[in-house]
Amino acid sequence: MTAFEEELHAVEKKVSAQLSDGRFQHCLRVSDYARKLAQENGVDENQAALAGLVHDYAKERPAEDFLAAIDRFHLDPDLKNWSRAIWHGVVGAEMIQDELGIDDPAILDAVRLHTTGDGVEMPTLAKIVFMADYLETGRDFPGVKEAREITDKSLDRGVFYQLQHTLSFLAENGNVIYPKTFTSYNDWARRFAE
Repeated sequence: MTAFEEELHAVEKKVSAQLSDGRFQHCLRVSDYARKLAQENGVDENQAALAGLVHDYAKERPAEDFLAAIDRFHLDPDLKNWSRAIWHGVVGAEMIQDELGIDDPAILDAVRLHTTGDGVEMPTLAKIVFMADYLETGRDFPGVKEAREITDKSLDRGVFYQLQHTLSFLAENGNVIYPKTFTSYNDWARRFAE
């Protein structure tokens, strides 16, 4: 077993202890899919696998934990107006660094951005985790096959596809939409409109 495999196994145990089995299995599939996308896009596979594994580390925490963490880590107080859907990425990255000792800025950014996306300058590792979370092999929603095909051809087009469909889904269901998600979509729409 390599040093990285040992590290990954140790992190798997810690992630598993924080999550239901279903959520943990999702994290394992995202880790695998992130590794695949990393191979296709010239990114360090181990870094992608670790980022995929930890992306939902904080997903099942109680709201009180997130609210306390927003204060403790001096994050934007507006975050308190949102929910676990946003918190587990933006605030979860701080929990991952604090509790798991993962301090790789690229991994932490990928976790922060996996719920909101980012503009066209989004780091490649963040794009990979964003898409791996959306496309992992357990996902079965209308358009997932098309999304996988698009992403296999172009990671950037995959990101734009996901942003389009996520915004549409949220709007159709009358959900509030986090401002960064709108900003991300607009940036990508401008790029592909040119």
